[in-house]
Amino acid sequence: MDIERQIQNCRLIALDMDGTLLCSDKTVLPETVEDIAAAAARDIEVVYCTGRSTAELAPYVGSLTSMRYAVCTSGALVYDLREKRCLHSAPIPIEVIQEVIRILGEDCGMYQFLTETEIVVRGCDVTHMADFHMGPYQPLFEKIARRVDSLYAETLRRTSIPKVNIFFRSMEDRMAAYEKVRHLPLMFAQADMTSLEMTAPGVSKAEGLRRLADLLGISMEETAAIGDADNDRQMLEAVGLPIAMGNADTSIKSICRIVTADNDHNGVGEAIRRILR
Repeated sequence: MDIERQIQNCRLIALDMDGTLLCSDKTVLPETVEDIAAAAARDIEVVYCTGRSTAELAPYVGSLTSMRYAVCTSGALVYDLREKRCLHSAPIPIEVIQEVIRILGEDCGMYQFLTETEIVVRGCDVTHMADFHMGPYQPLFEKIARRVDSLYAETLRRTSIPKVNIFFRSMEDRMAAYEKVRHLPLMFAQADMTSLEMTAPGVSKAEGLRRLADLLGISMEETAAIGDADNDRQMLEAVGLPIAMGNADTSIKSICRIVTADNDHNGVGEAIRRILR
């Protein structure tokens, strides 16, 4: 299908967050909010499709009121933000997470458990997140994360968790840890500078988005997705209209049909306006 027909047929737009919807300072431009509302007014569903948890969406939901649905935790959770209910979940069995902790220990880096409703971290790690190359996120974590003394102890209270991140002090530490746990039944992604993301087998942004589209009665061919990084690749390859941010990796731009402005200059809004014209 030619690009103009795909634009005309678009009924669903999926937005990555960091590097896409969010500016470098982790805010959303007012004009981006207006452009998303304009899409909703034309009956185009605009949804989050992110590695973040529902708890990490909380600071944005109040201003982005037209965005009802979220594909969270890299596709492990599909969530209705308006009704506050899970539509689909594919979590990691707790015994697998316990094995990761047994192999790596709790001091290898900063762990982050992303559950359906909250972020759980060790309290001692939140005080020095810059050591794990997560300094810009520290104010957010101080506000919304639940802090515990031991994450292994936290696993004893649960049967599963949708997603686990570990933020390391260096890329070398991350690679060494990955080599130790790569045999486990998990999906791995290396997104931020030193992070190792873990989800259950078969989980991806693409699969989560496909499930949401099915629930909404929309085909993937009628879906657009906007992203910037390698962890958006499967999502972009799965939709009819893949759009890259101006700040995207070159390899991501090469698989997209449209390249828009960067995340500090309302690239999301520019793409939406092209779809609405």
